[in-house]
Amino acid sequence: MSTTPPAAPAHVGVLGGGRMGAGIAHAFLLAGCEVVVIERDDDAAAAAAARVLASVDSSIARGTATESLDSYRTRFSTGIDAAQFASCDLVIEAVPEDLGLKIEALTRVEAQIGPETVLASNTSSISIDELAAVLERPARFLGMHFFNPVPASTMVEIVRGAATAPVLMESARAWVESIGKTPIVVADAPGFASSRLGVAIGLEAIRMLEEGVASAEDIDAAMTLGYKHPIGPLRLTDIVGLDVRLGIAEYLAAHLGERFEPPALLRQLVAEGHLGRKSGRGFYEWDA
Repeated sequence: MSTTPPAAPAHVGVLGGGRMGAGIAHAFLLAGCEVVVIERDDDAAAAAAARVLASVDSSIARGTATESLDSYRTRFSTGIDAAQFASCDLVIEAVPEDLGLKIEALTRVEAQIGPETVLASNTSSISIDELAAVLERPARFLGMHFFNPVPASTMVEIVRGAATAPVLMESARAWVESIGKTPIVVADAPGFASSRLGVAIGLEAIRMLEEGVASAEDIDAAMTLGYKHPIGPLRLTDIVGLDVRLGIAEYLAAHLGERFEPPALLRQLVAEGHLGRKSGRGFYEWDA
């Protein structure tokens, strides 16, 4: 068996430079790729650049990145024009979890890339086949679901659409391995494997809190101490974002039934603007 590490794509594009997009860019930069992040305007692009470079700098300080910050900077760029994706081997869409927004983003990107470029969505729950239906080249499209925080996560969920070319799945596996993560492959289904299981546990934890079964801390401890989960479901919901989890739950409820119906407490907290870590309060209080 060959011990040669799998080759990373030479040039990677990321649409969206928020927490997830910046993490994806970070992972491919550390793997030696040239990376471009496209955002909606100049201010967002500047914020994305600062986010990615700060993350890379942290990796350098921890000893997990082997080059200087200036070296990584030479392979990294940002912009606001999807035409900058034209020379990419792989483009990953990482915009918020909204069907209409993702459809607009993917069709705009596809119009700017070559026929051999692979287009992927980082969606955590939306059907890959539903997204592929609006594309001209669905055989070159698949899901690549990264986990938050991307630099620390060890897995990427690769989602196979009905039209996805089989050879593309092998390329995606190799690319995930090239950035030091483990791929799992799932067929397209609402919530795939990870979100479906994770949201089910998270929603039940919220219902338990709502019913006064136990405190948030004790519910989370039941999973971290009893089941050896690295983080409890309520704290994880705070990190993911209560609004994000609500959107996923509503999507799954519409496709899989009432067992994914969001609890009233989740809806209430989102309506009040308590979105978790990013707002300073969710099921826990967070420092700014």
